[in-house]
Formats: sequence, C-alpha cells, structure tokens
Amino acid sequence: MQVVFMGTPEFAVPSLEALLNLPQQCKVVGVMTQPDRPAGRGQRLTAPPVRLLADRHDVPVFQADRLRGNLEALEFLRSREPALNVVVAFGQILTSEFFDYPSLGTLNVHASLLPKYRGAAPVIHALINGETLSGVTIMKIDEGMDTGNILSQLTVPVTEDMTAGELAPVLANSGADLLIETISGYARGEIQPQPQEHAQCTYAPRIKKEESRINWKQPAATVHNLVRALNPWPTASTEFREEKLRIWRTKKRGQGMSHSSSRSQPGQILTVERGEISVQCGDSTSLLLIELQLPNRRRVSAGDFINGVNLKVGEVLG
Repeated sequence: MQVVFMGTPEFAVPSLEALLNLPQQCKVVGVMTQPDRPAGRGQRLTAPPVRLLADRHDVPVFQADRLRGNLEALEFLRSREPALNVVVAFGQILTSEFFDYPSLGTLNVHASLLPKYRGAAPVIHALINGETLSGVTIMKIDEGMDTGNILSQLTVPVTEDMTAGELAPVLANSGADLLIETISGYARGEIQPQPQEHAQCTYAPRIKKEESRINWKQPAATVHNLVRALNPWPTASTEFREEKLRIWRTKKRGQGMSHSSSRSQPGQILTVERGEISVQCGDSTSLLLIELQLPNRRRVSAGDFINGVNLKVGEVLG
C-alpha cells in the first residue's frame, strides 16, 4: 500500500519511522512537511525533523507554508498515487481535495483521547487541566477540526510532575505503535471508523506566549500544572527584581508540609533554607520552585539560584 506522510516536528518522527520500517506493508512514496525555519541562537535555517528523516531514506519531500489552494502541492500528492495519507502534527488544516484524494482517505494520529482536546495543543491543555490520563487517537480526517470518525485509541497514564516535554514523546511512540496496529486492519476493511461523541468535546487551541505568565493568586496545584504544561515551550514565567524569571520545574507540597501564611501575599518567598524555595500561592497554599532561569543565564536548581542572587525571604515574585 502506497502512503504519503504529512508531518513536521519531532512528535511525527516515530510514526514516519514506523511506516518506513514496514516497506512490504506500507511503502512511503512521499512526504509533505513545513518549510525549513530559522532556529537556535544563530537563527540558522533548519529543516524540520520529518524532512531530515525522509532525506535519510531518499523519500521525495514537498515543503510548503500552505496547502490550501496550492496546485503544486496537489500535483505532488497526485503524482505519488497514494492509497492512504497519514497525518501527524502537520501544522496545517487539510482541505478535502487533499484528504479525500487517496482511496482510503487520510488517517491522523492525534495526541488526545478524542473528542477531548481537539486542536493544536492537546498535550499542553491536558497538563494544564491536571489530567491523570492522556492518550492517542487514530481518526479519519474530515472537514472539521479533529471531528473525524475514530478507528482506535490508546490510554497513557500521566504522573503529577510529568512535563509536556516528557509526555509528548511517550504519546508519539504510543501513537506510532497504534498506527501500525490499526493500518492493516483498516485497509482490509476489518476496522469500521466510529463517530465521535461530539457533545463531549473539549478544545485545545494553540498557546500564546502571553498565557505563560504565572498568576500567584491561583492555588499551588494550578500554578504547578501550568509550569509543567509549558515546559519546554513557551515556559512559565514571572517577574523577579524587574527581570523575567522562567520557572522550569515546581513541586507541590505534601499534606501537612505547608509553609504558607495568611499574612503573606501571593508570590512572596516563604522559605530559602536547605536549598529550598517556597512561594505563597492562592487559597493558603504554597509551591516549591525546583528549577529556574534568569535572562542570558543557564537553568539552575533552587539551591544554586538562592546562592547566585542572594535570595531573601519576603521578596515577591510577579
């Protein structure tokens, strides 16, 4: 079966790799991805991870900012004569002339248990909301935003300190495994896609940088979930001595360990002893800061931060 793969970031790599490793079952005849982008401190033009993998396997690649109305892109797809498209974190919404062209249509590996968390940032929103279970869904793409019929799903547990950067590769690898398990049964007509329960849907829109600012008036659990959800991007932040302070990792206090005070204001530093920084949050809760970063400096532990800036009890963040 000939397949055209559409994907861009590291999250899509395991699925493409899995397809490339099964040439008798699925022959990847083309890859469509986003253009090369400036990256890193030097802003050097860098190819997306999916293109790098495709190049290593000598698979023809087409790169475009936008597929809608792009006749060149449509010609590339048709010239490959795929029986199936597979989409993983492509970064563009497909129109019917693309997703309906193959005889088997287009399958998508989505990083949530649909119909929950439709949209561009399902991993981030699942962590912001403190979900203890996440997962992946293989669905057939239609005109809507992640509204297509479901072929298969797999559930993945989420621990309370897991970051987006840690959960995403777990979901990417699980999605690749599930894709391979699902494709052959679908191609043989043994799997019938089932409609989603649309009344149960929730949405996960793309996160904006301004949403990364910490509101210390919120409970510690809410702040903790924001921090881990935005690690590695765009990273939760606050203000410290008129500079932007990135908070990479935090930890919730256990029951009976609270150092919070009704007389302290939100964002106030409560303790700095034994390499530990605790901060006052809302609802009389407090949160431990584990890893921090000031502008143009490296990420450091709480202990190193205390020593490096001579942090004092009573100073206020935000």
